[in-house]
Amino acid sequence: MLVMNSTSTGPLYPLVSNTTSVQTQGVKESFSSILTKNIVAMLVWLVLSIINGSMVHTFQRHSLFYENPRYIMFISMVINDALQLTLVTALYLISYIFRKIHASVCCLLIMTAILTTRSTPLILAGMAVERYISICFPLHYSQMCNIPRTLLLICVIVILTITPPITDLLITIVKEPPSFFHTKIFCDHSLLFRDQSIYYKNCVFDGTYLSFVALALLYTYCKIMLTAQAVSTSLVSVKRARNTVLLHGVQLLLCMLAFVVPSLQAALISLFPQLSLEIRYIFFLLVYIIPRFLSPMIYGFRDEQFRKYWTRYLSCHEHSVTLLRLASQKMNPQVKQSGNLSST
Repeated sequence: MLVMNSTSTGPLYPLVSNTTSVQTQGVKESFSSILTKNIVAMLVWLVLSIINGSMVHTFQRHSLFYENPRYIMFISMVINDALQLTLVTALYLISYIFRKIHASVCCLLIMTAILTTRSTPLILAGMAVERYISICFPLHYSQMCNIPRTLLLICVIVILTITPPITDLLITIVKEPPSFFHTKIFCDHSLLFRDQSIYYKNCVFDGTYLSFVALALLYTYCKIMLTAQAVSTSLVSVKRARNTVLLHGVQLLLCMLAFVVPSLQAALISLFPQLSLEIRYIFFLLVYIIPRFLSPMIYGFRDEQFRKYWTRYLSCHEHSVTLLRLASQKMNPQVKQSGNLSST
């Protein structure tokens, strides 16, 4: 967000660029403010990494999860969110610590960030369709939603989301001199992929695939609602599936904030230039951080089966830590006593 040009107002700009700079539009940031923001970013990353890591570990320990397409899609979302959060936090810290890095390294970070960012809505669509099939076509669920098809869907999502950044790279290789990738730049999408055609290509692609995801979520939600009215509104499974798809819609809206943030952020900064750094930091939290909390909430806390095994894992882990602490406390007096005997 250091340089604003014609390509920096694109929909993916706030998702794959550094969110703040030490000095912007004449506003200098104090060392205490920089330290506080970086500590908060690292703490949020650490807490979410621990939550996501415990979920992945719970998933791996029990075969009933990795033999269920719904949980396979869920854990794919968790891993994708964890990777995206790590990349965003890394880019955020790089903007303060290193300022400029080699364009080749920046290219790897930016392309991976684009991949994880664009994967989220498509995974949401896949999870919504899975819920729709389980409620509306329960007799055909095992044939339509099986493990090979789920893995194939994940591979298709990866191919679809990795294609745009690869084309961005190919266009840049053709348009830029070879020495460009050996120079140091501020790691920003608009500064790395500078050709105007990339901006228009990404606008068309993102608008198309996000519209597809929105229609898929709307269709599945309406069909589940009609099924609930036709069968019985008191069915717990139908209500839960309906609420899950609704939460997926909320997640999609948060993902689509990236399309609104550049214009809204620019307007707010023009009105309150003295608060430009704070405005950017708030949008950083809204676009990057808050959506990452929803995946654990939707399945980690709401799903009874996963919550049972997850809380059991957390309680066992806490019990192990307590036992180790007690054992170390018992060892300390013995060590002190032996030290006293040797001194005498």
